[in-house]
Amino acid sequence: MFKVTAPAQMNETFARAVNSRRLETVLSLFEPDAALRIGDTTLRGRHAISRELETLLALPGTMVSRNIFCIEHGDIALLRADWIITQDGQVVARGNSAEIVRRQPDGTWLYIVDHPDGAALPPVA
Repeated sequence: MFKVTAPAQMNETFARAVNSRRLETVLSLFEPDAALRIGDTTLRGRHAISRELETLLALPGTMVSRNIFCIEHGDIALLRADWIITQDGQVVARGNSAEIVRRQPDGTWLYIVDHPDGAALPPVA
């Protein structure tokens, strides 16, 4: 399992966890009742999130995720990242995420809200 001790490390750590291909490792980065937004649906809790993460882990290739900004406010931080999954030089998937993480009592950080495409949505008319 990976431990995130600074919120700006979250996106890179998430990519390392995905590349480990271990569902438990990826899930360990989420609070038990975290929310994951996929399309128009919000999944709540690790059990619901795990089904979507299994789909992500089934994709071929290697993920890279680069934190664009991290705004901390006490025990909460807002993150924005660009991520991409490639295999043999070909793009398998990509996105621009928005996330909220929270500092835990042990000093580590976990996702409370993850929106893998939240920073790439078109403007509202």
